[in-house]
Amino acid sequence: MKKRIVILGSTGSIGISTLNILKKNKFIFDVMLLTANNSYKKLAQQAIQFNVQKVLIKNKKHYQKLKLLLKKTKTKVFSGDISVSKLISKKVDYTMSSIVGLAGLQPTIDSIKFSRSVAIANKETIICAWQILSKLQIKHKTKIIPVDSEHFSIMELTKNVEDTEIEEILITASGGPFLKSPIKKLNNVSLREAINHPNWKMGKKISIDSANLMNKVFEVIEACKIFNFDEKKYKIIIHPQSYVHSIIRFKNGLIKMILYDSDMEIPISNTIYGKRNKLLNIKNVNIKNLNNMTFEKVDIKKFPAVKFVKKCLNLGFSTPIILNAANEKLVELFINKKIAFLDIVKTINKIFKDKEFKKYAKRKPESVKEIMIIDNWARLKIVNFCVK
Repeated sequence: MKKRIVILGSTGSIGISTLNILKKNKFIFDVMLLTANNSYKKLAQQAIQFNVQKVLIKNKKHYQKLKLLLKKTKTKVFSGDISVSKLISKKVDYTMSSIVGLAGLQPTIDSIKFSRSVAIANKETIICAWQILSKLQIKHKTKIIPVDSEHFSIMELTKNVEDTEIEEILITASGGPFLKSPIKKLNNVSLREAINHPNWKMGKKISIDSANLMNKVFEVIEACKIFNFDEKKYKIIIHPQSYVHSIIRFKNGLIKMILYDSDMEIPISNTIYGKRNKLLNIKNVNIKNLNNMTFEKVDIKKFPAVKFVKKCLNLGFSTPIILNAANEKLVELFINKKIAFLDIVKTINKIFKDKEFKKYAKRKPESVKEIMIIDNWARLKIVNFCVK
């Protein structure tokens, strides 16, 4: 029997990587649904290539164009804010949730209801709504699998491990494009420089988050939500080669780590196939990488964003929601050249000092609507700070 697959955000980098994996064994998969926001041409190509049953383009203005491209196929076309759960009538085996930002929250929640396994490559969903996701996965007997390389590595390294056995958990960071740059240079960083990641080809948002280590702040918070380990055990460490993704130091003296190339197809394929995974074109051990691996402490003066981890864990249950919303808005302003690169972290510090901050940070939202109220407050506050 074919494995039934859904991909939310199929035209993004994670979605494309997932389809590349499926392409190697197309005869054992049945792609039920692909979704995208604006990339209707790419979505049409994917639908034709994989004989997809249904596609959803969120932006309604592309509906007719997409329908025209797929008129000779049996693929059914939908558009707008329709719930993905209404498009799936039977249980699917695997859903990849890779819609960028908080826009992926509701589709991920919906997918838990019809999926046996949901692989999540969307940090914002876990950071802002784990309290909702965790209850739903129990109710619907759905397995949630982290796809980020760091969390996938922690998951693999800590199977059948108790918190009492662990001394510390190190999450590695490449250091991004400014690792060796003098602090003074960061005052006049251009968008082109900020998105020029040395190891990964990613979208603008995640590349900018990598440049100031904000992505590592979110990864630590995400790990604290997913895994039942003491929050104080997590540390961020610089590892420019991105060959090691997480390191676990155990109380018995052992240190364990997983090494693999900077290729998202590796963790994704393992979430699809499990132990039966057989990646094509597996490379030999990279001796050069092994001989050149380096690790160093984070320079707090250059990367002050890492201080936000402690604030998120201590200043109120919804602090991560506020941080995520504020950062998304600030990155958008930086991309549009409304603020400077260093203003991202500086302005987030302002929101922590705002007189209304505690009122929103202390809330414990139990619905998407409640999360969005907090999210919207943070975004509006950022606009008030930055737009004159």
